[in-house]
Amino acid sequence: MADLPFVLPAALADRLRAVADVEGKIPRVLDELGHMTGSDVGLLDVPSGPLRDRLAAVEPGIRDLALTSPLRLETPDASLDVVASLWSAFHGVDRAELVEVDRVLRPDGRLLVVHDYGRDDVSALVEPGSPVYGAWSRRDGPFLKGGGFRIRVIHCFWTFDTLEAAQELLAEAFGERGETVGAGLKRPRLAWNVAVYHRIRGGVAPATLPER
Repeated sequence: MADLPFVLPAALADRLRAVADVEGKIPRVLDELGHMTGSDVGLLDVPSGPLRDRLAAVEPGIRDLALTSPLRLETPDASLDVVASLWSAFHGVDRAELVEVDRVLRPDGRLLVVHDYGRDDVSALVEPGSPVYGAWSRRDGPFLKGGGFRIRVIHCFWTFDTLEAAQELLAEAFGERGETVGAGLKRPRLAWNVAVYHRIRGGVAPATLPER
C-alpha cells in the first residue's frame, strides 16, 4: 500500500508523511479533477494516514479498493464516479487494467493516477534513469501518447521545522544521496513535483502538456 513515493521503514515513513504536502495541495487537486465531493470514490491501495484523512475530509464516503494482479476491483459495474491511485498502481499503461477501471466507473467517471513528476529536489534522492521521472511524463510516453490521459503537475513541498531536521531525516531515509541533498539545502524544505495522470472513462484525446 502507498501514500508516499518511497518505501521506507515505518518510523521513517511516518516522519516523512508529517512533512509531505502539509499545504494539502494533492487532495485539493484530486477533488478538482475528479469532482470527488458528493461522489462515489474508490481509493486503490491507499493506507490509513494523513493523506487518506485529507481525502476522506473531501468525501467521507470513500471506499477502499485492494490492488491485485491482474487488477480486479471488487465493486459492481458502473458503481463509482472516481477511482484514485497513489504511487503503487498503474506503472505505465496496461489496457486490461484500464478496461477493468472503466467497468466500475459510471459514464464520465474519472481515473486519477498519482506519481512523481520529477524536475525537483526530491528526484535527486533516487537512482537516475527511472521511467517515473522520464518516459512516463513525456508527450510520447505511455500515459500521454496512447493511454488517454491528461496530466496535471502539482508543485508541492516537503516542509520541515528546521534545516537540521530536514538534513537528519534525509540522511536517515536516503543514505548518501540524502546527505548530499541535505547539504545543499538553503532552507528547510524540498521542492516536490507530483503528477496526476487523469482520464475520463473510455479515454480522452489529445493529451495536454504539463500544467505549470
